[in-house]
Amino acid sequence: MAKFDNQLRNFNRALEAYHQDMPLAKFLPVYFRANKQMGSSDRRTTSRLLYNYFRIGNACVDLPVEERLFISEFLCNQSSEFLEYFKPELHQLIAFPINQKIDYLEKTCGFKLDEVFPLNGSLSKSIDRGAFLESIFVQPDLFIRINPGKEKFVIAKLEQAETIFAKESEQTLRLPNGTKLDSIFEDSQDGLFEIQDLSSQRTGEHFQPNKWEAWWDACAASGGKSLLLYSQEPTVKLLVSDIRESVLNNLDKRFADAGLLKFQKKQLDLLKNVDPELHHYEFDGVILDAPCTGSGTWGRTPEMISQFEDHRISFFQSLQKGISANVVKYLKPGKPLIYITCSVFKEENEEVVSYLETLGLTLEKSEILKGYAEKADTMFVARLVKNKD
Repeated sequence: MAKFDNQLRNFNRALEAYHQDMPLAKFLPVYFRANKQMGSSDRRTTSRLLYNYFRIGNACVDLPVEERLFISEFLCNQSSEFLEYFKPELHQLIAFPINQKIDYLEKTCGFKLDEVFPLNGSLSKSIDRGAFLESIFVQPDLFIRINPGKEKFVIAKLEQAETIFAKESEQTLRLPNGTKLDSIFEDSQDGLFEIQDLSSQRTGEHFQPNKWEAWWDACAASGGKSLLLYSQEPTVKLLVSDIRESVLNNLDKRFADAGLLKFQKKQLDLLKNVDPELHHYEFDGVILDAPCTGSGTWGRTPEMISQFEDHRISFFQSLQKGISANVVKYLKPGKPLIYITCSVFKEENEEVVSYLETLGLTLEKSEILKGYAEKADTMFVARLVKNKD
């Protein structure tokens, strides 16, 4: 059928135009604006095919692009008219469990699960290697954290729009990926909820702030952890910092919408001496959501799998250690450092915790937040306490 041949042509054109130095999420809107002849259905299908294609990572790289696409469609779906048209013999098996589909491909076309994801770094302890690799073929869900007091209104709006959702907790909802929240909350979603992955929300269980304490979100980025801390204890005196001025500027509106009006912010390069800016500061808690490979989030950004270079693991470990050494000296004795990554590699997780212990901290608890089993991101979090003299 011409429909499916056209879908394949659209995929090939988009793939050829894609330069693998930017996220797909940024590339696709630009590409679609430049190709206005594509209708909404064409755009959706092209997006799906591209994301699925990148989910097989480094597997079957010797096969033609189109054959790799058919394999990815087979692994990532329970049905596909596109695959049925081009590969009806493969589509007959598409509803099989993922482990059986992988077994079939390994026997028939040389597909190897271990080649999908770069594992020259070692997975953190307790991660189920097979389950994690299989999760790469599943798009994670969308999660929101409702701000206190807004629960009934948000749920009523979702029900009115007949939106599918599930409650993970009083504040946390799970929705299908791609849910158009802007169209549901037409007036404004500001102050109602935060879009935040389930595992990211669960890192907050390690914060445990007390009233009027001084806390530092050292690598604030979009500010999600700061807002999570604020939702737990609104009296916290908060400093947020980041190396990027643009990131800090963007925090003002997001914090204001959530009701967080009193905070300090500083542009800091935490690999350098920051005593001139922080010499008089002492903190009751530090959140270090450290720069990392992001390997636990590649289910959302599968294009990163094949772009990744192994040396980046040691690069990020060095970065994490350097930042940690600078941060720890501003933490009061007996107070916690919350170390967080969205990495699955032990070099960025357990090995950095071991380094932190050499800086005079004692590990209270650490865990892998196994998002791969819950259609969420996989993250690492550790709570360490600074030793008293």
